[in-house]
Amino acid sequence: MSTSAPSSSGAPAAGRTTAGEPASELAREATVVASSPDPYLPGHGTNAYRVTRYELDLDYRVSTNRLAGHAVLHAVAQHPTSAIVLDLTGLRVTKIQLDGRRVRRFNQRDERLLVYPDGPLLAGEDFILDIRYEGYPAPRRGVWGDVGWEELSDGVLVAGQPNGAASWFPCNDHPRDKASYRITVTTEANYRAVCNGVLLSRTTRASRETWVYEQAEPMATYLATVQIGRYELLTLNAERPSGHVPQYAAVPASLAAAAQTALARQPGMMRTFTNCFGPYPFPEYTVVVAGDVLEIPLEAQTLAILGPNHLRQDWDSQRLIAHELAHQWFGNSLTTATWKDIWLHEGFACYAEWLWSEESGAMTVAHRARAAWRRLAASAQDLLVGDPGPELMFDDRVYKRGALTLHALRERCGDLAFFALLHDWTDRFRHGTVTTADFILAAAHTTGLDAEALLHPWLYEEALPPFPQPAPKF
Repeated sequence: MSTSAPSSSGAPAAGRTTAGEPASELAREATVVASSPDPYLPGHGTNAYRVTRYELDLDYRVSTNRLAGHAVLHAVAQHPTSAIVLDLTGLRVTKIQLDGRRVRRFNQRDERLLVYPDGPLLAGEDFILDIRYEGYPAPRRGVWGDVGWEELSDGVLVAGQPNGAASWFPCNDHPRDKASYRITVTTEANYRAVCNGVLLSRTTRASRETWVYEQAEPMATYLATVQIGRYELLTLNAERPSGHVPQYAAVPASLAAAAQTALARQPGMMRTFTNCFGPYPFPEYTVVVAGDVLEIPLEAQTLAILGPNHLRQDWDSQRLIAHELAHQWFGNSLTTATWKDIWLHEGFACYAEWLWSEESGAMTVAHRARAAWRRLAASAQDLLVGDPGPELMFDDRVYKRGALTLHALRERCGDLAFFALLHDWTDRFRHGTVTTADFILAAAHTTGLDAEALLHPWLYEEALPPFPQPAPKF
């Protein structure tokens, strides 16, 4: 459920310019806005600057869905620019400071906030934006449905992929622009706020509680999240040996027993994936179980979000738990630099499901791969996994054929070289951004194969290649 309310007057209205703004300023606006770095999300993000840190202070009223926000962005200009363009939708900006001085001219238009410095910024110049804003946050509606800030029956869920971050804070909304975060949430005292990273403090004042989280490792904007609900915090691996990753679940009290049972095998998944992919890339991992039924689970950095309908022991529920955990390596630590390479997230997470299937004794990887290949062979073959287009980038064929791409590579090079590649891949690009070209080069370097020739038919041809066969042994 989502609600929204009109913003009050004060800042320039959407679609209008500030008084006296010359026509040449509008031309500069168009130039800056056109610098969006990803054709899958035109009008989102910019390569004119990069943000190194977000400090978000949110005061939220659950009963009215009223948000008062304070965002401080530490950034550096990448190119000379006369306007700083940020993504922000549905919320009204009330005050902006740039490097400690009040900004005299800014404009909200077409889901973007344009800030005009007194003089142009030069390439390499550091700057700090201090933005105060308010309103009634609601999800963005688009080709992928509703994404962003969404009210639950009793609380809040934020699912930002791929362009929902702007529904709750001003940002440079593109996966290539990764930054550290400090997220502070003040809300009613009988609610728990769960955000990315590590909880630093929790303080109570009258009927309000403030939660402060630090996400030190660089994070893409779409992975930033706030979850608010009447949650209890459970420890899933209280008996963990020294060095094992702490795992928690934030759940409504009525779902605590079901969550403990459904997530009982998650510590085993963590051990399997650490063996297959390399060290877990963050200090801890938390699963939030919302009180509302969710169509699909969601991942955020250091977090996953499930619905009560996912708390089952059947394979379909367990594979989703494994899938979201695998995204901490593939999607969160290693984040695609452009959305056309989304298979680097979803194909890898799908293959992780198959690895867990074999490890848990459910079904071997080979059987899962064969079943997926047969379904793909019987479906339309009109999609390029390596560039599926924005409408189809979350199509299940991207997931399954992406996983088969990895299986084809594994069958050709053998287990030793394949898992050495995965360890090298996650280590070399830890907390960075990646492309398909990066992976092909890494595969060629580690395995000694002509990886381009092997992977091209799987990624860049519509026709489904034959089912992968092991390389002949001599």
